[in-house]
Amino acid sequence: MDGLPNCPKCSSEYTYEDGAMLACPMCAHEWSKDEAATDAAAAAVVVVRDANGNVLNEGDTVVVIKDLKVKGTSSVVKVGTKVKNIHLVDGDHDIDCKIPGIGAMGLKSEFVKKA
Repeated sequence: MDGLPNCPKCSSEYTYEDGAMLACPMCAHEWSKDEAATDAAAAAVVVVRDANGNVLNEGDTVVVIKDLKVKGTSSVVKVGTKVKNIHLVDGDHDIDCKIPGIGAMGLKSEFVKKA
């Protein structure tokens, strides 16, 4: 397409310009171009903090601060488990990672601290 943002209401990719406004043909939502630029800048800045309030970055190493049961198994991620090379994501679980001995899983940032 021509670089127009998706609709903020229904996420449709078929947005178009209508004068000074942007419009969505799927849900009939209209918004200003300035509002779209502000929303995109705010969405790009996602700050994930650990249990102590330190900012986490892509590729950081973290340590688990609480025993965590692994859903669907009898495994437990023990306190003090070091997790290297984390990946930050949006959603309920802020961190995607591979835990030694368990495999790939998502963690909540409130249960880790920066190493």
